[in-house]
Amino acid sequence: MTKPVRVRFAPSPTGPLHIGGVRTALFNYLFAKKHKGTFVLRIEDTDQNRYVEGAEDYIIEALNWCNIPFDEGPNKNEKFGPYRQSERKHLYKQYADELISKGHAYYAFDTSEALDFHRKDHEANGKTFIYNWHNREKGRLVNSLILTAEETQAKIDAGEDYVIRFKSPQDEILHLKDIIRGDIKIDTNVLDDKVLFKSDGMPTYHLANIVDDHLMEISHVIRGEEWLPSLALHYQLYTAFGWNAPEFAHLPLILKPTGKGKLSKRDGDKLGFPVFPLEWADPKSGDISRGYKEDGYFPEAMINFLAFLGWNPGTEQELFDLESLINAFGLNKVNKSGARFDPDKTKWFNHHYMQEQHNTDLALAYKNSRAELSEIDTQYIEMVIGLIKERATFVSDFWELSHFFFTTPLSYDEKASKKALKEGTEDILNKVKTLVDSVDDFTVENLQNTIKSWITSNEIGFGKVMMPLRLALVGALQGPDVFDIIYMIGKTETLKRIDGLIATI
Repeated sequence: MTKPVRVRFAPSPTGPLHIGGVRTALFNYLFAKKHKGTFVLRIEDTDQNRYVEGAEDYIIEALNWCNIPFDEGPNKNEKFGPYRQSERKHLYKQYADELISKGHAYYAFDTSEALDFHRKDHEANGKTFIYNWHNREKGRLVNSLILTAEETQAKIDAGEDYVIRFKSPQDEILHLKDIIRGDIKIDTNVLDDKVLFKSDGMPTYHLANIVDDHLMEISHVIRGEEWLPSLALHYQLYTAFGWNAPEFAHLPLILKPTGKGKLSKRDGDKLGFPVFPLEWADPKSGDISRGYKEDGYFPEAMINFLAFLGWNPGTEQELFDLESLINAFGLNKVNKSGARFDPDKTKWFNHHYMQEQHNTDLALAYKNSRAELSEIDTQYIEMVIGLIKERATFVSDFWELSHFFFTTPLSYDEKASKKALKEGTEDILNKVKTLVDSVDDFTVENLQNTIKSWITSNEIGFGKVMMPLRLALVGALQGPDVFDIIYMIGKTETLKRIDGLIATI
């Protein structure tokens, strides 16, 4: 690559960041870091009617939580700032004027009512209304292509609403390139003359996007598939300005778990999984939308599963930390077809990253999540987590897996009781009490040797002893090794729990 790699993630602050947007940010970040380049955040807030308070802060917080922070952006290394389009609006009019002066754009004064009339008139005749070469100079539309310069200026001076439209060419075939999709051919006769600038002084996405990418020296535009229909216009704008276009790559859609249609918030609500990285409180309605962070996912897990939504390393490897993702990533390994979102796979990734977390960090998170643990020694909680986390996917799973380390059973599972309590169980439990009480060096190994030796020497079935013992300790037939539980809760509590079960027999 001859020039420095500079990529940008350019979300609109119109609400929370969908995981599709996070995936786009991630692929930009990976590509930039792979090529020792720069990852830019630009806030595209030209549509002030849809601006939502707090959305920009949410976007930045989400990127930071995912460990994919931007190198340049609002209030950070503002080499090409400002990075909010609303603060750059003074730039765009001159570029719109330049296109008009070069004959690549024109003023259009058609009212919304007039355009609506033309659409309905075309529909009534089984046609689709397109504002372009076939009707822009026929007299039914009002624009500077049919007005004199004086008439055009008079309308502007009179304060009439106008837009500036791109003048798409007639009878041309555009040959476009996309890194992921290859060569693309477009017939310009089917393109409409897109609006670039409005009389309120604000550009549309198309003009602002191109101008900003050029001024910020963006080398590669990596964005979602939904922008593919805009590729022809964007290429033409670069040509019209006489600028070198960046390389384009359009990422595949993230599909519903069924594989049909684009993933939406409604799918998450229906099937019980988040579609946003962080929890979002709608400032208008007050509605709360779930986030991966608050649902207990680790950022490493989220990044790992997002990377596989559209990208494949070409090997059997599925587990990648961020550094290994950077080393393995390439746009040549991104698929064209949509990527099906699998909620169960996201949990699989989280389970893996659960095992890699430090028990100290997990203990603090667990302690903070349960009032019952506020007075419990953190080191003890760490030891408990070491025994149970291999069966956990989320921190929220810990209580179900470990409550018996902290609280004495008050009841016993009915089905487990029928299975574990037989004739002679009371005598067995009384003997186990004696054995536990006799162990002075109270270690897991000594407890295990003492009780197992007694079982073997008396030719008793292990189940006849271990099942009621587990039931006494846990209240159910679940949990880690019985001798680990006895060691953790201690001799006094163990004897108390065995007595508790005996009292029910």
